[in-house]
Amino acid sequence: MVNKRGIWLAVLFIALLAGSAGATEKWLPLPPASIAQWYKPHNERQVWLHTMFSLRREMQAVAEYAAADERALTLKWTERFSGHYLKIAEMVPEWRDELDYQWLERLRSAAQAGDGEAVALALRKLGQGCKSCHREYRAVTALLYRSPDFGKIQIKKSPGGPAVPYAEAMEELSTLVNRIKIATDDNREQLALASLQQLRHRLDDLGNSCADCHKDPAPRERYLGKLTNGALQDLERGLKQGDNRLVGRSLGSAAVYACARCHAVHRVPSDMRDRLLP
Repeated sequence: MVNKRGIWLAVLFIALLAGSAGATEKWLPLPPASIAQWYKPHNERQVWLHTMFSLRREMQAVAEYAAADERALTLKWTERFSGHYLKIAEMVPEWRDELDYQWLERLRSAAQAGDGEAVALALRKLGQGCKSCHREYRAVTALLYRSPDFGKIQIKKSPGGPAVPYAEAMEELSTLVNRIKIATDDNREQLALASLQQLRHRLDDLGNSCADCHKDPAPRERYLGKLTNGALQDLERGLKQGDNRLVGRSLGSAAVYACARCHAVHRVPSDMRDRLLP
């Protein structure tokens, strides 16, 4: 399938082959820009995704009813499938010529004739087109339209501070964590404790931004809840007792619970999304 926009992105992957490191180049075609209108924030219902889910469900129903020789139900689900399949061309006009109208008509004819073998063949042929499109576009489309966009999020600093861009807030978190570690190494307990207090405020501010995307408290608890708070309490105790070993262990634990876990879920797809955007 050819990308009608002609926009291609080269992404370098590092491959370890035969014990030596080498670079291989992969080319990822971007989907047509018109598909964006069917994803959030342009479309709250994310109609494209639900159309794809419907197609998969309808293909399964057609296959199962045809195999069971349930002609009426096979016809019912074939017509539903046909409607959603043709809808693709309306939603993304650039892909109109990529649809297999011939095999769609053969599917409908086979369903009307009650020919289970012909139905199965037509579904396989149509499914090959689906797999081809998914293989080329599904991953990059998910990165573009289903990964988080932190660029629009502002973090309001407490108490009573200004709102700052998300990237600036994250940079401050990194600075504070490193400042705690540096101050500890140089036996500057008060600076480390003051930086820890700032870190707690900034983490609370960050946690408040979770509600911009998530409608329940579970994500915040996962990254900034009991485990992270416990690690920060141990960190404060270690600083006050001059126990550098406890400081290092608890700071590392907090970094895993709050930073590494969140980055594993959010950062990689977000960074890739930013690189893929034209």
